[in-house]
Amino acid sequence: MTFLTNALKGLPEFDTVAGCIRAGRAPMAVSGLSGIQKAHFVYALGQMLERPAIVLAGDESECAQLQRDLEAMGARVLLYPARDLTFQKLEGISREYEHTRLQVLYALQNGQCDVVLTTPDAAMLYTIPPALLQERTVRLHSGQRIPLKQMAAALVDAGYVRADQVDGIGQFSIRGGICDFYAPGTSAPTRVEMWDDEIDTLLSFDPETQRRTEQLEEAVITPAVEILPPPDDQLSEGIRRLQKGLRGAKHQAALNHLSEDLDRLEGGGRLHALDKYLPLIYPQRASLFDYIGDGMLFVSDPVKVKERAHSFHWQMGEDIKSMLEEGILCKGITEFSLPGEQMPGIYEQYRAVYLDAFTRAGYETPLRHLISVNTRQLSVWAGGLDLLKEDIEPMLDRNWAVAVLAGTGKSADNLCRNLRELGLPAVYVERCEMLIPGQITILPGSLSAGMEYPGAKVGILTQGQIAAVRKRKVRHKAGDTLTSLSDLSIGDYVVHATHGIGLFEGIHKMDVHGVIKDYIKIRYDKGDILYVPVTQLDLVSKYIGPKEDSKVKLHRLGGTEWQKARSRVRKAVKDMAKQLIKLYAERMKVEGFACGPDTDWQSDFERRFAYEETEDQLRCVDEIKADMERSFPMDRLLCGDVGFGKTEVALRGAFKCIDNGRQCALLVPTTILAWQHYQTILTRFEGFPIKVEVLSRYRTPKQQAAILNKLRRGEIDMIVGTHRLVQKDVQFKNLGLVIVDEEQRFGVAQKEKLKELFPGVDCLTLSATPIPRTLNMAMSGVRDMSVIEEAPQDRHPVQTYVVEYDPAVLDEAIRRELRRGGQVYYLHNRVESIEQTAYRISQRIPGAKVGVAHGKMTEEALSDVWEQLLGNEINVLVCTTIIETGVDIPNCNTLIIENADRMGLAQLHQLRGRVGRSSRRAYAYLTFAGGKVLSEISTKRLAAIREFTEFGSGFKIAMRDLEIRGAGNILGAEQHGHMEAVGYDMYLRLLSEAVDEEKGEKTTRREAECLVDVQIGAHIPEQYIPSAAQRLDIYRRIADIRTQEDVSDVLDELIDRFGDVPDAVAGLVEVSLLRNMAADLGISEISQKNDRLLFYIHIPDLERTSRLMANMKGRVMLSAGQKPYIQVKMLPGQSPLACMRETLEGMADVKEEKRSK
Repeated sequence: MTFLTNALKGLPEFDTVAGCIRAGRAPMAVSGLSGIQKAHFVYALGQMLERPAIVLAGDESECAQLQRDLEAMGARVLLYPARDLTFQKLEGISREYEHTRLQVLYALQNGQCDVVLTTPDAAMLYTIPPALLQERTVRLHSGQRIPLKQMAAALVDAGYVRADQVDGIGQFSIRGGICDFYAPGTSAPTRVEMWDDEIDTLLSFDPETQRRTEQLEEAVITPAVEILPPPDDQLSEGIRRLQKGLRGAKHQAALNHLSEDLDRLEGGGRLHALDKYLPLIYPQRASLFDYIGDGMLFVSDPVKVKERAHSFHWQMGEDIKSMLEEGILCKGITEFSLPGEQMPGIYEQYRAVYLDAFTRAGYETPLRHLISVNTRQLSVWAGGLDLLKEDIEPMLDRNWAVAVLAGTGKSADNLCRNLRELGLPAVYVERCEMLIPGQITILPGSLSAGMEYPGAKVGILTQGQIAAVRKRKVRHKAGDTLTSLSDLSIGDYVVHATHGIGLFEGIHKMDVHGVIKDYIKIRYDKGDILYVPVTQLDLVSKYIGPKEDSKVKLHRLGGTEWQKARSRVRKAVKDMAKQLIKLYAERMKVEGFACGPDTDWQSDFERRFAYEETEDQLRCVDEIKADMERSFPMDRLLCGDVGFGKTEVALRGAFKCIDNGRQCALLVPTTILAWQHYQTILTRFEGFPIKVEVLSRYRTPKQQAAILNKLRRGEIDMIVGTHRLVQKDVQFKNLGLVIVDEEQRFGVAQKEKLKELFPGVDCLTLSATPIPRTLNMAMSGVRDMSVIEEAPQDRHPVQTYVVEYDPAVLDEAIRRELRRGGQVYYLHNRVESIEQTAYRISQRIPGAKVGVAHGKMTEEALSDVWEQLLGNEINVLVCTTIIETGVDIPNCNTLIIENADRMGLAQLHQLRGRVGRSSRRAYAYLTFAGGKVLSEISTKRLAAIREFTEFGSGFKIAMRDLEIRGAGNILGAEQHGHMEAVGYDMYLRLLSEAVDEEKGEKTTRREAECLVDVQIGAHIPEQYIPSAAQRLDIYRRIADIRTQEDVSDVLDELIDRFGDVPDAVAGLVEVSLLRNMAADLGISEISQKNDRLLFYIHIPDLERTSRLMANMKGRVMLSAGQKPYIQVKMLPGQSPLACMRETLEGMADVKEEKRSK
């Protein structure tokens, strides 16, 4: 918005400020500025002087507001957050805030941002020195010569961790001549393809599919951690020096800690927390201020900034004092941030400009200038033309230049026409350089408030909500993870389509007639062993049942149990599909109410949403509106993870219903949730003439009677309530939409009652557990579903620690949360000992108001607990996993989980979603019991939790576990047993086939499978794909090949991810395609006997065989014994694969000829 800079150029005070900065005559103070004007001054000075700016603000909410305004003005803005230093022994730590800080430092150093917003505690923390950041940054471009070993060394030096596959920021992997890495601040990871020692191509790729997305001109390796790992001997030497400086018994604890770290380093281990050694690693200290260069430093509200800095230093001092007492820190490693007394010197050095609302008596430094600006902040314009005219006319009378920011281009154009009709001199432009006196310039866009500058004769008015600046996002989707075998470990249950449930015992290499092949070993009941060729891996899937860790019964090889179980499930899903299709057809016949298209009110309501919608949210809104505009009633299920924005999607449907003159009812499972939804709806519908009420036990009988009366007369537009809403005395005048929240917590009877009560009414059901895409597809055409898979972007990351259980650490975490006025969830998942745990916490932390919540309490008792938590009467809630589907408590921002190693990633992911639901930073401590030997399952889980915490990897597995829960909820309890009997994957396959058959569509079901056992090297060499998990996954991808397109896709993926395809792998791909071709021709097995191939056929086709004999003269023979087969002799020098292809193509041609006749 160039006009904003030019508008200030006519203001004498602004010119003075710009002149002083240019001449270096500062520090100075500029007073009379509110929040929007501070943003305006910073933006205009940056544009005019072409210099970046760092703005110190008193808190994060001020930073967020300034960011929204500055971005709306057109500045490139970055937020530099504080990070939490970790001195304790840790198993894992999340690094989102650290990555954001590194991104800002790199952007500042390379001129890639206009404004950096921060708080004093974030700015004062020591960080990576600018020279080292530059030194460890490596730029890559096509044609550049850099040996792969050198690139790997550069990545390690920059703090990256090597992995089999890159899933998250800070990881790298090398396979053959391919190097993948994921740098902070990039929207996707980078793939470097080498040709010898030269970079051939640079690509970005999708971490979910691992497939390339677009070609890049250049890529940059930037440091992935703030404290870069020094050479081991340098750190070891520094620790030894510290040890020498400590003498006497009082330092024993510190000496023990130092020795422990030294042993770990010298044993080749990695220290998860290098923060405590920052003074040793970076003897030359640096902070954000060292990155200013020729930039400008602004201090917004200096008193608040000084208070924040003071409280940060006090807290840091207290933490260091207690760490010194415990021996975690010692003399020589106690300085981690700029001392408070250095701040005035910093302000002097960088010629700070203090921005203030009022003129103050004193500042931290002597001032060179004190400038007071005569300006006024204007309220946002709410949409009424008369009010706008009243505001504008006095400005025009004084020949001011006026700008109105009117939201979207369409609304700006409409406003321009309306003002002209009122006789006002308005023009609409998309962009504007200079405002013209005596004229109203209407533009798209919006700010948080308007501004008036009498000295420049300029008035700027704005419509409310700032339009979000759309950024390219990393999508975290719940992907279709069910067919993946990459997380299969030895000892896991697997399902073979023909033989049933067995135990996976790894990949085994076998030498058959001098040819090496890979087989999957599966152990069945009574010790039976089955070796499955990897070409048949599409018949094998991981067994996933509805219950975690439950004992599963193995089948007998050759037994009948498996076939019976499959038939039983096939019949059950067929019945279910029949019933669903019947219900769907009946619903189509019912006469409903068709809503009209969206109105201006609807658009206005949606524009007022405070956040940027995800693509998934917008798609779901469109699907719901399309249903509502049809003449038959809607019955749609909206699924999505906790906090993915389902409520907003539902409220847009509710608004559309009310806008069409109908009533809307929202049914929720608990009283407290009803109250919370009611508050949310009141806030969201503010400014619209919509009457909302809540019907629950919080209302007196008299109030309830009045509400029911108004509902009957149509005076209430939207009602929120519990099952009280389905009682006989509740009558509506004109009900149009029923929204059911957390549907899994309502009984079947209540749901059916709803449908009986409101037969022609639209129904939208919300479910907090996500569902698998495969289930969504299987149910298409029988159940309308909308799925939100994408997480909202503006959620603050939760700072997560994986740590051994230590009461002192956890007590400090609780105290820290209580000190800032917050609340804590303490998860102890055993009802029998929960009261003792609560008592212990109350004893250890005086002043903590401890409460208890668990599933065995009554709904009323739980409701009271939630109420006390909301009212801050409880500030530490000791609870079980009941909080997973609990109430939203924005003030609860610390979560402590005991025995996290006993929980699945899915559950941890959902539990962690209960904190971090406000603008405050949230913390999660995932603890495991110390000193005990962890079981194999727990160790595996702990490693997965650590990976998930540090890199976000394992997200797919977490989502898969959640999806299965979601599927169970949707399909109902009676289907659980069937899912258990055959495993989730097989269940879905049978369901999909049943639905297709019922709909009369062609099904992909094929009873027959073909076994290929010929003498060709068909395996994936370990040098090509070193990771067993990835090999397994690729084997499955290859076994799934059905068509020539599939072949091209798999080969493309292999070349993309692992480099040129070896012959053995190409052979495997070819075998897979031919095997499926053979199965379609009715061939059950292909084997080799010397120079002959034997094709075993279920029912020999004599005509086809004689045609084949004619085409392949003297080479074909039919054996019509008990197990009939066609024998084909290979030509001299012909490979078994070529002979197989020739024979099958010949058979397929004959089959095609017969069909065309």
